Amino acid sequence: MVEKVKELIEKPLSEINIKLCDVEYVKEGTMYFLRVIIDKEPYVDVDTCVEATNVINPLIDTLEDEFDDSYVLDVCSEERGDK
Repeated sequence: MVEKVKELIEKPLSEINIKLCDVEYVKEGTMYFLRVIIDKEPYVDVDTCVEATNVINPLIDTLEDEFDDSYVLDVCSEERGDK
């Protein structure tokens, strides 16, 4: 399922100069998260995350049957080791 999400969103994100770094589907506590990790030059800010979310949401809605549980879409930046 994660691979399907990656394939579905990578090109549309690249068209708006956002790099897809990774996609994770994880359970934290009682909640499931579909975490999309992105990067953009010179940096990722809140507006970049909102822009990516607006692209991703309608696309992953087409995969609704792939998810057994409800989840939270979490679009975040790639962590950098130089902080």
